[in-house]
Order: sequence, then structure tokens, then C-alpha cells
Amino acid sequence: MAGSPPRSRPRRTSAQTREHVLAVAAESFYRDGIRATGIDTVAARAGVAPPTLYRLFATKDDLVAAYVARCSADYRDRVNAVTSPDAGSARHRLVALFVLFTADATSEHCRGCPFQLVLAEFPDPGHPAHREAVAHKAWVRDVIRALVDELSADHDIADPAGLTAQLTVSAEGIYGAAQTLGGAGPAQHGRACAEALIGFATSGSR
Repeated sequence: MAGSPPRSRPRRTSAQTREHVLAVAAESFYRDGIRATGIDTVAARAGVAPPTLYRLFATKDDLVAAYVARCSADYRDRVNAVTSPDAGSARHRLVALFVLFTADATSEHCRGCPFQLVLAEFPDPGHPAHREAVAHKAWVRDVIRALVDELSADHDIADPAGLTAQLTVSAEGIYGAAQTLGGAGPAQHGRACAEALIGFATSGSR
């Protein structure tokens, strides 16, 4: 109706505002770099006043640590979905994990592993973001090791720790190759590398 006042937007709760700011920060940090993206930039892109942002995250370090934790939670959900015991045999789930890595690294929006990028920007082991990123990488290694141990129970793999290390290095390399040489380069062969390593390790098994 003409002359009617514009409807005001519904107010976000504090939790909704925090998630909104974190989502905006995540996109900016990943695309533009963490150190290159200031708090004021995040606030402006999120459409909130800087004091509001500082009420949610006391320091930029707190916001960065929350960003890494958010990345990790999303990643864990996707990894858990393809490695769940009801998703198939241990071999199938290991290969599915590398299908996920390869698809992720070769997608058009990928500019590298977010955790590798964080570690490059924050080399200090005492920094909260560094600790969060290392913890995530250790978790991925442990997921691979658990699947290798399960595979070894059926195939009596001679060196499960060695296969775990090889697959972990391969996983890291998929993202590194995508960042440096693009998704159409060596990164697209991530699944094939994993299958070759698994095949070699199980070739002499019972």
C-alpha cells in the first residue's frame, strides 16, 4: 500500500550475529588472507559496528581461532560422512576419503588448504590459530590411521604406520598441488595416488 512504512529487518540474536560475522570473516580470510583482512573490513562486510564485533570476539586472534575451529568442524562433518563404518569396507572408505580431498582441492573455489594457509600465516606454535590448525591435521592423520589399521586386520599390511604416513603426505600434497599448479594439474590424480599406495601395501596380503 502506498505510504506504508518500510518493514524493518528482524533483529538477529547474539548467537545469530556471531555466526553471521564468523561466516563473513571465513569467506574474507580464506579469499584475501587473514593478515590482509582487518577487523574493520570484516565488520563493514558483515554490516555490523566494530564495537558489536568486539563484543563477540574480544580480539582478532579470537576471531581467527574461531574461524579455524569453524573450518575444522565443517571438514570433520564431511570426513565423518564418507568414513562412517556403514559407508562400506575400510578400503572403500579410504578411497572415498581421497575422492573427497581431490574434489575439494580441484573445485573452482579452492585456493589451497585453509589449514596450510593458516600455518603459513601463523608459524608461531603458541598462536591459537596455529594450535587449532595442527590439531585438525593430527585428527585427519588419526582418521587415516584408524582406516589403515582396519584394512590391515583383513590384509595383514606389513607396515601400517608407513602406509598411514604415505597417505597423509599424499593428502597434504593434493591441496599443495592445487594451490600452486591449479586444480587441473597433479591434484586431480589424488585418488589414483591413494589407490596405488593402498594397492601396493595390500598386494602381498592374504
